[in-house]
Amino acid sequence: MIKLLLTDSGIKNKSIHDALLALLGKPIEECDALCIPTAGYGHPWGKPQNAYRFVSGREDRCPMVDLGWKSMGLLELTALPSIDRERWMGWVDAADALLVNGGDALYLAHWMRESGLADLLPTLSDKVWVGLSGGSMAMTPRIGSDFVGWKQPAGGDEALGLVNFSIYPHVGAPGCDDNTWEAAEKWAAEIGIPSYATDIQTAFKVVDGTVEVISEGTWKQFNC
Repeated sequence: MIKLLLTDSGIKNKSIHDALLALLGKPIEECDALCIPTAGYGHPWGKPQNAYRFVSGREDRCPMVDLGWKSMGLLELTALPSIDRERWMGWVDAADALLVNGGDALYLAHWMRESGLADLLPTLSDKVWVGLSGGSMAMTPRIGSDFVGWKQPAGGDEALGLVNFSIYPHVGAPGCDDNTWEAAEKWAAEIGIPSYATDIQTAFKVVDGTVEVISEGTWKQFNC
């Protein structure tokens, strides 16, 4: 299974940076990465400018693309169904890390399934998935009704379920006034499975099913 670094808001502090290095097993400047902007297009607040800032490494609120990678490519999942599968699989195989933008988690999960990338993840044990917000939430079993924006064809709030917990992100973050600890408790009661609420300084390192919370901020666990 691909190794996961599920961040709230990118590589925000030294602890999360160190966790990324441990997962990569070598310096960032020796690693090739692909960035995936897809989730940003599905979110009701998504804008082309946001996607550009992410892929160009100019989103300083969420450090990911601008960390000094050896090389950086762009992998747009909505394009993959129209490309020869062996061709784009070669691009993924050549990468050390997949850097996945935030946005709409269900839109991202949908296009991961449609493109075939979701089926490929269990075979990518030498790769690191670095999720940002929705790019992290897409790995969970459910996102909860609070975070349903784009409606998937089958309905519901089910994501990919590569981990066994759900995430309520951005508690107390600027511009996220509705994301409070009280709101997170109500969300957790509705979702009814192991879950976490996180602030921008928090991430999860997941390897072979073992979960480690990486944080220089504040987080809470529910339904444990």
